[in-house]
Amino acid sequence: MSTSQHDEPTPPTLPMVRTCPFAPPAEYQRMRDTAPVVRAALPNGAPVWAVTRLAEARQMLSHPRVSSNPGLLGRPSGPDDDRTDEGFLVGMDPPEHTRYRRVLLPELGMRSVAAMRPLIQRIVDAAIDELLAAGPPTDLVESFARKVPPRVTCELLGIPAADREFVDSRLRMLSLLIRDPRAPEASRDLRDYLRDFIGRVERESPDGLIGRLAARHLPTGELTAEALTNMTFLLLLASYDSPANMIALGVVTLLEHPEQLAALRDDPGLLPGATEELLRFHTVQDWVVFERVAVDDIEVGGTRIGAGDRLTVLAASANRDERVFEDPDAFDIRRSAQHHLAFGHGVHQCVGHNLARAELEIVYGTLLTRIPTLRLAVGLDELRIAWDAAFIGLYELPVAW
Repeated sequence: MSTSQHDEPTPPTLPMVRTCPFAPPAEYQRMRDTAPVVRAALPNGAPVWAVTRLAEARQMLSHPRVSSNPGLLGRPSGPDDDRTDEGFLVGMDPPEHTRYRRVLLPELGMRSVAAMRPLIQRIVDAAIDELLAAGPPTDLVESFARKVPPRVTCELLGIPAADREFVDSRLRMLSLLIRDPRAPEASRDLRDYLRDFIGRVERESPDGLIGRLAARHLPTGELTAEALTNMTFLLLLASYDSPANMIALGVVTLLEHPEQLAALRDDPGLLPGATEELLRFHTVQDWVVFERVAVDDIEVGGTRIGAGDRLTVLAASANRDERVFEDPDAFDIRRSAQHHLAFGHGVHQCVGHNLARAELEIVYGTLLTRIPTLRLAVGLDELRIAWDAAFIGLYELPVAW
């Protein structure tokens, strides 16, 4: 068994900046070769254990003595001061986390999402109609990638069409790529709107996830209005940066691999596997969403972690682990990539992963079929990439057809 030292006199500082849209930081390879768990440092200099390989990442993320409670991590629990912790799944541990997650799972399970596919298809088709009507050239991020996922989530939640421009404007201010200084104000605005809307649905019982959960769980006390506010706030946040980044990066990747793109157009049955491979290949959410703390002395990958020590998973490293994925730096739509960590693992696996997968499959398949001549309007080296953002993505994606 190794000890808690790996002979690294100068621990690397996280996050590391990428230099290529198709590859994680080059240092990840060296760290992965060194050990499954290595010493690193956070931007403020605080020490952290960085998990570099897939098996050990899954072990850590499912370990019962590893917590995601922000209080234990010594950081604020949310983006603004008026939020309570009720229903805020990201910073909860079982059994509280389990109770809230159980409420959402029926709404976001495979069967429910399968029933939503025709709706998602209509939303994607309408967005492509708008794209074609405006004509080329266009920025695919602004005109398409940032439009589709929030529209799907608003439909899911039952948010009225008249309110969606307001909701979208606040989500834009909360984007981690755009970094709008009005983000705290936007967070409060969006929470206030959701609180008011939940009050309305209690009286009117409209259709949609918010209405169903309010009718089912508020009268019994299983949920409070504040918990439902936080749960739906998280669902809206999750519908913005991450899926938009995956849409844009996925389109670029497919356009840069024309033989695989042609195979995908010839055989739509390859879409689910291609989507999984794109999620693995890009891992737009890397270390930032997997910060944890050990609540007791534990062992991960043969390394002893002390109680109170911080841990983080380098998901983009784990998703390029040679021990699991053959030739991991190659993009291959026929690869079996289902074990990737793009949605996390364990009790905190993204509760909306089924919906995200369905959206991406429909987006890629429809966009590249309906606009078969889609192409980049600038060179690959001219794309403005958010190298230093918490979520890797493109600021814009100029395309033509």
